[in-house]
Amino acid sequence: MVTVLPLSRTRARPAWRALAAVSALVLALTSAALPEAAPERTGAGGGVSTSESTGQDKGKSEGESEGRRVLTVAVSQSVDSLSPFLAQRLVSTTVHRLAYEYLTNYDPGDGRPIPGLATSWKADPSKLTWTYTIRENSRWSDGRPATAHDAAWTFRTMMTDEKAATANGGFTANFREVTAPDARTLVVRLKKPQANMVALDVPIVPRHIWERVGDLSAFNNDRRFPIVGNGPFVITGFEVDQYIRLKPNKGFWRGAPRFDELLLKFYKDGDAAVAALRKGEVSFVQGLVPAQAAALRRTENIKVNDAPGRRFLALAVNPGARSRDGRTFGTGHPALRDPAVRRALFHAVDRREIVEGLFQGHAAEGAGYIPPRFGAYFWRPGARQEIAHDPRRAAALLDRAGYRRQGDGVRTGADGRPLVLRLLCHATDPHDAHIGRYLYEVWRELGVETRMDCRDNVSDPWLKGDYDLAFDGWSVNPDPDFVLSIHTCAALPATPKDTGSTDNFICDRRFDELYARQIAEYDPVRRAGLVKQMQSRLYDTGLMNVLAYPNAVEAYRTDHIASITTMPRDGGNLWGQDGYWSWWSAEPADGHGRGGNTASAAEVVGGIGVLLALAAVLAGLGALRRRATADERE
Repeated sequence: MVTVLPLSRTRARPAWRALAAVSALVLALTSAALPEAAPERTGAGGGVSTSESTGQDKGKSEGESEGRRVLTVAVSQSVDSLSPFLAQRLVSTTVHRLAYEYLTNYDPGDGRPIPGLATSWKADPSKLTWTYTIRENSRWSDGRPATAHDAAWTFRTMMTDEKAATANGGFTANFREVTAPDARTLVVRLKKPQANMVALDVPIVPRHIWERVGDLSAFNNDRRFPIVGNGPFVITGFEVDQYIRLKPNKGFWRGAPRFDELLLKFYKDGDAAVAALRKGEVSFVQGLVPAQAAALRRTENIKVNDAPGRRFLALAVNPGARSRDGRTFGTGHPALRDPAVRRALFHAVDRREIVEGLFQGHAAEGAGYIPPRFGAYFWRPGARQEIAHDPRRAAALLDRAGYRRQGDGVRTGADGRPLVLRLLCHATDPHDAHIGRYLYEVWRELGVETRMDCRDNVSDPWLKGDYDLAFDGWSVNPDPDFVLSIHTCAALPATPKDTGSTDNFICDRRFDELYARQIAEYDPVRRAGLVKQMQSRLYDTGLMNVLAYPNAVEAYRTDHIASITTMPRDGGNLWGQDGYWSWWSAEPADGHGRGGNTASAAEVVGGIGVLLALAAVLAGLGALRRRATADERE
């Protein structure tokens, strides 16, 4: 655990604007100061290459291989599990989209459902029975045919084993019966209508492999390689926080990928990943901050892709962790169960400052739960409903609720407990640290103290309910059902010892009523209206505050990748797609790495380190000046 302590108790808005100015200075200096190096030749079509992987080699650069075309992707998120029944993190679900077929896929152009493992589907007049025709030309990577029996076993296992429903149980909660009358026919009978039956984002696994597994909650699928799948890639190796190796599935029915290997390589430090991209050690980097993107735009053989994202960045409030059996647990601050306190905290936050100051315009201002990219479902509050930036109203709310300032400036409730809140954050995400600093300042002015709790792995305290607020974010699918379902009462863990699929222990009966109505509504316009009502209700609870919709800011080497498919095709993203289109479609470049500004990793990291140190000095001097001025006024 890393605890980030505030540097000074400065006033928020001037400090934030000064930070933005320093960021702009760093951006300009970085663009000018990154060292150049002579062009060097890399391995064919991808990163520098190595010998054939066994899944156990931990040495040098995992992307090296002699004469083989390796597409190396830098990732910053740790894998939670390679089991499709357990995995929920984006890096893990991205890998599963590559390794397993779903019944349907999404068109890379417009996101509409298209055939996947199923070639067609139809519902009976009541829409309670759905029949899927399973394709004949899909085979598991061990040579056996993929059939309806595999799909039926996957769904039935999720229906009957709560442990297997950890990741995607919401999709099958309404299933009454699943059968496979023959190898090419899958029949799903529902308890009531279900609108997402052509958007079941569930990886279908091979029954002949998985039926041997005992305890699905303890099996992470990361010990024996290659892992049998039927997607465009086969997982061939994995080391925790080091890499995931995949090779093309030569028998994939759409055709095999063009690269000889896809390597997801873990980088805890974003600057190191960018340095590796410039040197040619990796082919692709995602999650760029504005200064990195600006510098890379000026680098030969590197293309920056800046697209509206499918994710939201939010502050989640711990409402008091509880399980479905009625027991409470965790150490969430009781003051946050008071709607007035939650509302006051969010009135103190200026989303525009965050978008303009931190993201420098590479994001949209937060509003509803569904990003604006999904226009049919996007919602924003009206003027009367909006919890707008209003520090005076925030202070008045806390005053009326009985939270009074003490001698140290921190408010205390009637129970004598001070408003000192823990903010759970991701140690590897630079946005968390910077926004956390901003929140510390604005909330300190309000009389609320913040303690940032930044960790490499936030899952443990999150699942135990040992947090007060937390940075939260999900990638939203074209069908929004999943990200809505994680806030229902049914998503709570069965007992305090279980996991469940809840995001942050929200259980609101009005939200549940709307959820039940939207999932049973087949009319797209009426369903969209219900989804907007759900977002409105979630907004009013004050338990989820969407700060921004960050752009997908990413970059790749054009001397490694000649062409690649974004989703949507017109101005879309590459990493974390609703499908496998980017990595399946990627074409190796001819020439393989000639030209380019390929400074060594040490030189780039060193240069950035000097500039960041300079920025820290400038920021520190500015903070001293601001603090003196503030003290004089007080």
